[in-house]
Amino acid sequence: MKITGLKTFVVDGFRANYVFVKVTTDAGHHGVGEATLEGSELTVAQMMEEFARHLLGKSPFDVEHHVELLSRDWYWRTGAVHRSAIAGIEAALLDIKGKALGVPVYELLGGRHRDRVPCYANGWFSGAREPADFARKAEAALKLGFRALKWDPFGSAYLRMTRAERKRAVAIVRAVRDAVGPDVDLLIEGHGRLNVPTAIQAAHDLAEFDPYWFEEPTPPESIDAIADVRAHSPIRIATGERYYEPERFRELMDRNAVDFLQPDVCHVGGLIETKKIAALAHMRFLPVAPHNPMGPVGNAMTLHLAASIPNFEMLETMATDVPWRGEVAREDLVLVDGHMLIPDRPGLGIDIDEEACAKRPHRPYALRHYIGTLTDIRPAEAVPFYRIETTA
Repeated sequence: MKITGLKTFVVDGFRANYVFVKVTTDAGHHGVGEATLEGSELTVAQMMEEFARHLLGKSPFDVEHHVELLSRDWYWRTGAVHRSAIAGIEAALLDIKGKALGVPVYELLGGRHRDRVPCYANGWFSGAREPADFARKAEAALKLGFRALKWDPFGSAYLRMTRAERKRAVAIVRAVRDAVGPDVDLLIEGHGRLNVPTAIQAAHDLAEFDPYWFEEPTPPESIDAIADVRAHSPIRIATGERYYEPERFRELMDRNAVDFLQPDVCHVGGLIETKKIAALAHMRFLPVAPHNPMGPVGNAMTLHLAASIPNFEMLETMATDVPWRGEVAREDLVLVDGHMLIPDRPGLGIDIDEEACAKRPHRPYALRHYIGTLTDIRPAEAVPFYRIETTA
């Protein structure tokens, strides 16, 4: 079997654009991957197309060999764009191999530890402005079956917060806690927005609400900064979504800077590389909660990773997505009592529709984090992209 073609698709996803790749073979098998990198979607797509000159005519089964050469033979061998592009290619090759062998991708990663994963909801707060809005939308998320909710209560703050901004963040978290009760996990998102003293103060402000974790409280450039926050925080620290090299995760652990590691399979170089990061964490008995906020193929990739590692914690799951997600991707996801079932179909268990992708071309989006529109993460017509079942 030889690789005969590679094609990329950049598809409007409202918050950002999905970046898909499709690799074809002379045996009739094809595979899909995702390399979504918010703000650099067209650049990542171009990078994957550059990779075609290495891949065409080669066996799709030599997955790790191709990944190694795509790193070695591109002289500027790291960076978020490069490693995201490799991740998309690797996923497509694993998808082909799984389909050809008739096994799910998690079998290629060593087998399955679990057949479902606990999920926490992101994006459930879309359109919320006031504490009462967040409370009402939190109650609606519980009706979907979620028992853990993540969001950023810090508005448009950057580095520091005024006393009024601190009080507003506390009011929002209090409203959600009061609405959902004491047994629902609340995960506080920081989006790397605070300086060290402000992050420490925020952790103490919010500790009374018993958050599950405080995610990325400081900008990602300094591991010393996040280590300082963790040393003084009464809340456990999660981070990792904006690190794309395995060495950074080792540094996080060496400096005792993290409680939950959050690598993104679409950014660190793929599923196999993410599994290596998880193995490093497991040696220290640290849990891994992969970053997973984007598209349908990335979600499938993350599900197979979550199935295959022993120290998986929770799956980030968007509560809703654009209504055309079901047009551009053929997926069959089931949420049972807040747990997503692992697909057991050959390959990744997902495919994309080329014609539907073409109808939703790239659309540029500005970063919303610091302009006061962070909660406008979904269009008004957004819908769940999974079937909801219960065991009752």
